[in-house]
Amino acid sequence: MPKRSLIAAATLLASAAPAFAHLDPAAHGSTLAGATHPLTGLDHLLVMVMVGVWAATFRGTTRFVIPAAFVVTMLAGFGLAMAAVALPFVEPAILASVVAVGLLLATAVRVPAGAAVGLVGAFALFHGYAHGSELGAAGALAFAGGFAVATALLHGLGLWLATFAMRHAHPLALRIVGVATALAGAALYAAA
Repeated sequence: MPKRSLIAAATLLASAAPAFAHLDPAAHGSTLAGATHPLTGLDHLLVMVMVGVWAATFRGTTRFVIPAAFVVTMLAGFGLAMAAVALPFVEPAILASVVAVGLLLATAVRVPAGAAVGLVGAFALFHGYAHGSELGAAGALAFAGGFAVATALLHGLGLWLATFAMRHAHPLALRIVGVATALAGAALYAAA
C-alpha cells in the first residue's frame, strides 16, 4: 500500500497545474497573494518541491541548510528586484533550475554540501527576482513573507516525500522522479 500512495502522490504532483491566476492583493491580502504565488507556476512549484527532495539525499543538517539557503537567497533576489537592479536571463535560469535539479536527482551525483548550497542559492536568486518583478500592488514585506513561508513548506513537502520514498519505495524512485522533473523542465523551456 505505501508504494501505491507514493505513486499517487507523485502522479498528482506531476500533473498539478493550478487553475487560478495570481491572487489580487486588494481582494485577498498581500500575504496570501505571496503565499499562493509559488503555487501558480509549474516551474516554481517543481523546483521548490524538488529542492526538498534533493536535500533529503544529504546527511545531517545539510538536508535543512540547503532549503534554508534557497529561501534566504530567494529573498535576496526579491530584494534585487525591489531595488530595480537588472538581472539578465531570469526566465531561462528558472527553467534551467528545473532541469538541473531533476538531473542531479536522476544521476544521483554526490555534490559537496557547500557546492549544493551555492547551487540552490544561485537558482533561488532568479526565483526571488521573478517574484519581485511580479509584485504588482501587493505590499512588498507581506508578499515576501507569504512566498517565503510557502516555499519553505514546499521544501518540507519534498523532504517528506523523499524520506518516505527512501524508506518505502524502490531504490530507483527518486531517480525516476528526477528524470520526470528534468523532462518537465525541458518541456517548459521548449514551450517558452
